[in-house]
Amino acid sequence: MTLKSSIPAILLLVLLLPTCTPPKDKPELATYTIEQFYKNINIGGGSFSGNETKLLVNSNQSGIYNTYEIDLESGETKPLTHSEEESYFGISYFPNDDRFIYSFDEGGNEQFKLFLMNNGISKDLTPGDSIRNLFFDWSRDQQSLFYFSNKRNPRYMDVYELPISSMDDEIPIGELIYQNDEGIDVSNISPNKRFFALVKTITNADNKMYLYDSQSGETKDISEHKGDVQYNPQFFSLDNRYLYYLTNKDAEFTYLAKLDLETGVSETIYSDSWDVWYGYHSWNDKYRVIGINEDAQTRVRIFEIENGNEINLPEIDGGSISSVQISKSEKLARLTVSTSTSPSNIYVYSFETGDLKKLTNTLNPEINPDHLVEGKVVRYNSFDGLEIPAVYYQPKNASKDHQVPALVWVHGGPGGQSRLNYFALIQFLVNQGYAILAVNNRGSSGYGKTFNHMDDLNHGDKDLKDCIAGKDFLTATGVIDADKIGIIGGSYGGYMVMAAMTFEPEAFKVGVNIFGVTNWLRTLKSIPPHWESFKEGLYKEMGDPYSADSVRLYQISPLFHAKQVTKPLMVLQGANDIRVLQVESDEIVAAVKENGVPVEYIIFDDEGHGFRKKENEIEGYGKIGVFLDKYLKQEQPVDT
Repeated sequence: MTLKSSIPAILLLVLLLPTCTPPKDKPELATYTIEQFYKNINIGGGSFSGNETKLLVNSNQSGIYNTYEIDLESGETKPLTHSEEESYFGISYFPNDDRFIYSFDEGGNEQFKLFLMNNGISKDLTPGDSIRNLFFDWSRDQQSLFYFSNKRNPRYMDVYELPISSMDDEIPIGELIYQNDEGIDVSNISPNKRFFALVKTITNADNKMYLYDSQSGETKDISEHKGDVQYNPQFFSLDNRYLYYLTNKDAEFTYLAKLDLETGVSETIYSDSWDVWYGYHSWNDKYRVIGINEDAQTRVRIFEIENGNEINLPEIDGGSISSVQISKSEKLARLTVSTSTSPSNIYVYSFETGDLKKLTNTLNPEINPDHLVEGKVVRYNSFDGLEIPAVYYQPKNASKDHQVPALVWVHGGPGGQSRLNYFALIQFLVNQGYAILAVNNRGSSGYGKTFNHMDDLNHGDKDLKDCIAGKDFLTATGVIDADKIGIIGGSYGGYMVMAAMTFEPEAFKVGVNIFGVTNWLRTLKSIPPHWESFKEGLYKEMGDPYSADSVRLYQISPLFHAKQVTKPLMVLQGANDIRVLQVESDEIVAAVKENGVPVEYIIFDDEGHGFRKKENEIEGYGKIGVFLDKYLKQEQPVDT
């Protein structure tokens, strides 16, 4: 579960042919096991080494996330960590050598540690237990590292500076350079380390942006405005005079602006008819990179700052560029390419020669990509006429003569978005003959601030009706069996599943709740201490459990209405989840079982809020397939 707009959930041996003859007008397709889908590789990151000959990436090819390096010349991938218990995430090479920083927590508890790796020898840079430490950035002079930590106060993330020269000390000691006592968090530090851009969450729709001057000690509000406006600082200019930031001030969609710190004058740098997601300048200000959230996928634009000319990045068949990192020399770019039918792949592009090289192949070669289904952006009208965007996946063997079961898929949040990204569980289910409609109900991000806040203090009502209205879209296709439509979701989407099962018990045939909230009173009272900075914003959106809002929170919490559940339910839960505690799932499962309703419950002792281990994904998602075959597709006799 994440607070919208403030913060910001992953195959065996033989290709199996269908057991029945497909319709004559449809091509013969293969079906694949859950193990085959999870022989795919998820890969992320991609920071350049100091000499720009390698990339530092994270991959779960071993079954758990570890850190690898990719040689840009040969394409060879080499493991740098060899964890078998916890997921290790490489963050960055050192500025001028091949040492690197990596991070991990224990069993998904989100208490991250930062380690240095040097020639296979690791060193803890942030010793201590029950502390959350996050890498922030390298200093512009490349002599030190900035990181966040709540070791002083569990409620707030301070900023520390750790000189590279002190990392050889027996116990490296970072210097506290920003003490956070009021939930005003650091977003950026100027190159000369004088200015700090700060943000404070007021509500889910409104925040404040401040400038802290470390020389004078003064903190100044630089976001003076009326009404709800959001600010998201991106970076300072090299001359320390300008702050670039994202905002939706006087606009429906977020745009990139810059503020002159001397005159206080702001100007728009780039705007679009969609939200600008991110913006940054390359190391020496040669290029400006803009990422736009355009209708459920990312569009990247790169401009030469000197003349404003746009760089035409190469077209990549079957995918779109979702992120770019430009090397320090500004000669190379790492491109991450996304598609809904394959895990993301990494490419390297040369600005000088125009050469493009693919460095990874993440799709299991046992799987024919032609047998997978590209998501399609669709729209339908909800109960009140509001247009709802969604991503639709239709099995290739679906037809009016061969109607298939379907699932309404609900994303996490509140305020998340279903996008044209790859998710193995979706492709597995579609390959098994289930249509998927991934709904972006009101309250989702990516469609303007008005749409984004339509569900505030109204959760489990109109947003749920948007999901139920998705059934009308599905049946209108003519290829869906209207009597076999279920609902599935994770985190906040899991809450929506349970809301549907309790408040609209006849709407869906089955429900699958993955790490979902069922008792808002408990969840909002037990949020992790390090969420203190935006707790009030979450309360403004969901309701304050310590106020009169508690009545409404009780009313929208499925746990207290579990007697109304009449359809088969499946629940997945991580024992180490600090966002949605295991007790929530324990209680809803026990309550629903009292109704005599079929309930399947799986607890993963070594996971938190989401899966990191392939073996757990295979077990959990594989059992979802079995559950749906039994209770939705009804290929097996249903117990009575």
